[in-house]
Amino acid sequence: MIILNCGDNMKILCLGHAAYDITVPLDEYPDENTKNRVDTRVECGGGPASNAAYLLGKWGMDVYFAGVVGNDEYGRIIKQEFESVNVNTEYLELSSKYRTTSSFIVANKSNGSRTILTYRSKEMKMSGLNLNFSPDVILIDGQEYDISKQVLSEYPNAISIIDAGRPTPKIIELSKMVNYLVCSKEFAEEVSGIAIDYNDNQTLIDLYSKMKQIFKNTIVVTLEKKGCLYEFDGQIKIMPSIKVKAVDSTGAGDIFHGAFTYGIVKQLAFEKILKISNVTGALSVTKIGGRNSVFSLKEMKEAYNEFE
Repeated sequence: MIILNCGDNMKILCLGHAAYDITVPLDEYPDENTKNRVDTRVECGGGPASNAAYLLGKWGMDVYFAGVVGNDEYGRIIKQEFESVNVNTEYLELSSKYRTTSSFIVANKSNGSRTILTYRSKEMKMSGLNLNFSPDVILIDGQEYDISKQVLSEYPNAISIIDAGRPTPKIIELSKMVNYLVCSKEFAEEVSGIAIDYNDNQTLIDLYSKMKQIFKNTIVVTLEKKGCLYEFDGQIKIMPSIKVKAVDSTGAGDIFHGAFTYGIVKQLAFEKILKISNVTGALSVTKIGGRNSVFSLKEMKEAYNEFE
């Protein structure tokens, strides 16, 4: 594990996917081939690295976001949202070549699940990235593959973290290049070839051990409401989450990664970082909309103390 010298002065670069989310909350998932009238829609920016950057800005960190959106209304709203929490948008590219990535989300309030349809042009990518500062911490989500490789190569002394959600070949490759692989259960099961059975602890041990063989870095596997799987002092453990009433799980993983990055920057004890990440991710599912469900640092600390 790399230890930072001075957490409060660290510069963070979040690099990757930015989208505009339109969420429709429903009491239950609609039947196919039916018409449904809704009286509420929630709109806000979204995307893994984007949501993490928003949280870090809201929590007072020195954070930059690098990614591409369209030079359109949605793109400008995303930029304004970042700037409202003091995220540096110097490297947010507003491109006239593309339309801003859009996600259309049905949130099932009865169980907290969400169904997402995302439009993003296959050709959409940043035109380049030339930083005028040296990041101390880099969080990537794998969306900008070429630029992610470039930045990891140019700043080898930076602490690097990946939000690995989808097990694509490019994200798997990037996951081998970082210090911290914080991945979804789906990613871990697909890459390891081992399905988790919570009634059989050996499946958890075997999956984590296989992931260590493949990636050889610090690994955390997010398990949604179950918490997260990790290793500490030679033991493979689950850090349990907190119990909440879920209404929309959109962005919970992104928010977990943002809180995890905050803990790394603040040089907190590893298990405390995971608990903070669990608490923050769990709180987020109690509100509709990914970015709208980023709680304040004060609210997170109050919830952390309540469940400690």
